[in-house]
Amino acid sequence: MLELKLLRKLKKEPYSEYKPVKGLSKLDIQCMYAIFEQYYLNTSLELFESDLSEKTGVFIVRDPKSDKLVGFSTITERDFIADGKVHHAFFSGDTIIEEAYWGSRALQRAMYRYVILYKLRYPTKPVYWMLISKGFKTYLLLANNYYTYYPHYGNKHQFLQEYVEAYCQQYYAKYYDKESGLLNFGDDYQALRPDVAPITEEMRLQNSKIEFFEKCNPTWVKGTELPCIGEIHWKDLYMYVQRFLSKSVSKGKNRNKPVNVVVTPEIIHEDSKVA
Repeated sequence: MLELKLLRKLKKEPYSEYKPVKGLSKLDIQCMYAIFEQYYLNTSLELFESDLSEKTGVFIVRDPKSDKLVGFSTITERDFIADGKVHHAFFSGDTIIEEAYWGSRALQRAMYRYVILYKLRYPTKPVYWMLISKGFKTYLLLANNYYTYYPHYGNKHQFLQEYVEAYCQQYYAKYYDKESGLLNFGDDYQALRPDVAPITEEMRLQNSKIEFFEKCNPTWVKGTELPCIGEIHWKDLYMYVQRFLSKSVSKGKNRNKPVNVVVTPEIIHEDSKVA
C-alpha cells in the first residue's frame, strides 16, 4: 500500500508506505529503533525486535528528498471473542515521528488506506480498533475521532466495556486488573520518558477528556495502560473522509510531540494538540 510517492516528492512532503513485518530490512529496523529509544525508558534493540516480531505490519514515513525513514507506526491484526461471537480488530502499537516531521499527514493517509481495505474484508460487520494507552494523547486520538468508543468521558457506549474486558482476558490475562480496569506490565515495562507527555493542572482544567483519562489511569506515569476500543462502521469512514478533506494542513504542528499512539485515518481534533 504505497501512496503516490512521486507526487509527494514533487510537493516535498513526507510519504508513507505499509510493509509486512517480514518485509522489513535490517536497516529499516535499526532506523526505527534509533527513533524509538529517544522517547522510551527500559528498552533495548533485542526487546524492540522481539516485540516487533509479534506485529502484523508497519506504516513507515520517509523523507521526500533522501527516502530516509523518519517515523513509523506498528499494527497487529487480531480477532477476539465477546458475547459469544468472533469480532475482527486491529491493535495499535507505537507511533514515533522525528521532530522535524511533526504535523505531517503521511501516517494519516497510510492508516486511512489501511482501514478502508480492512473494512472491505468484513463489509457487513463492524470492525474495531483496539489500543492500550499509557499516555493521554493516545486516549485523545480515540476520544476526538471515534464516534463510538469506550471508555467514554461522557459515560456513553457502556456495552463496549464487555469487549474491552474480553480482549484483555484473552491477550493480557496475566497483567489485567479487572477492578481498576488497567493493565500493569511491571516496573521494567517500557515507559515513556517523563518529559514526553506530562499532564499539567492547566490541561486538566481546559480539557475534560484529559482529566477523565487521568482519573481512569491515575498511575499512568508508572507505565500502567488503559485498554480502550473504537468501533468502525461505513458511516464513520464517510465522516472521516469529510473531516480529512476539510483541512489541508495539520494545525498545531510545533506543539504536537510524538508519543506511543497510532495516527488514525481522520484529522485529529484540535484539543488533541495540547502538549
